[in-house]
Amino acid sequence: MYVITGATGALGRLAVESLLETVPADRVRATGRRVEALDDLAARGVDVRRADYTDPASLAVAFEGATRVLFVSGSEVGQRIPQHRAVVDALAAVPGLELVAYTSILHAQDSDMILAGEHAETERLLAAAGLPTVLLRNGWYLENFLASLPDTVEHGMVGASGDGRFDAATRADLAAAAAAALTGGATAGAVLELGGPGFTRAELAAGIGRAAGRDVSYTDLSVADLTAALVGAGVPEGFAAVLADSDRGAAAGLLAAPGDDLARLLGRPAQPWAQVVDQAVRNELVTP
Repeated sequence: MYVITGATGALGRLAVESLLETVPADRVRATGRRVEALDDLAARGVDVRRADYTDPASLAVAFEGATRVLFVSGSEVGQRIPQHRAVVDALAAVPGLELVAYTSILHAQDSDMILAGEHAETERLLAAAGLPTVLLRNGWYLENFLASLPDTVEHGMVGASGDGRFDAATRADLAAAAAAALTGGATAGAVLELGGPGFTRAELAAGIGRAAGRDVSYTDLSVADLTAALVGAGVPEGFAAVLADSDRGAAAGLLAAPGDDLARLLGRPAQPWAQVVDQAVRNELVTP
């Protein structure tokens, strides 16, 4: 039984869909906090169960009979360690568990980024529990850079990453890689640094400009100034600090992926970022 946690989120849902391309629906279990959002999967024969990282009883039921599990990291920054500890404890109680694939972050054990701390601790919890684990150290989602595309085209892009590279990839590619890892593409003990051919923010701004047919600027700020700019734009102060710190990390090379782990898992190159940008511009800025 293949179990996907966080299937009500974007990455987890895509992982379920990718898994269903090669695995019969009755061997797939999709779990999440909002099981009503999974009704369509249940109608297709997928086993749907509630799994709340704050509710250990729900985790015990969700993992019952599991053999291979995609453990999608929680979304609540600052709360992940107790939540993830509950997941690890529940997994450790599953007899016959063959593999756990955990969605971590690039360079988790060597990174000083704020976001890396909880991932690094989760990796240590999995190791301490003796679970057969594959670490899927994901880079940034390409979609995150395109969430405010009209504003970016109109006003330009700001950041604090300097010439640092973001070896980002689409959620779909990272989800497909996770499904591949579960179905034989990786073995316990593997540490996979996952990212596509990347870009600096200046290169990304130029690429958006080419697709939009106009110049799009990139302004590099200090971490403090970027934090203030994000807060001024309505981002909560704590999250603004995390985002600005992530740009600092990119400038230090912490969001660049060494090697070709993603392409090897996929069995093909990751979707090029320029192609994703072109499609996003057409979808959002071109009137039919």
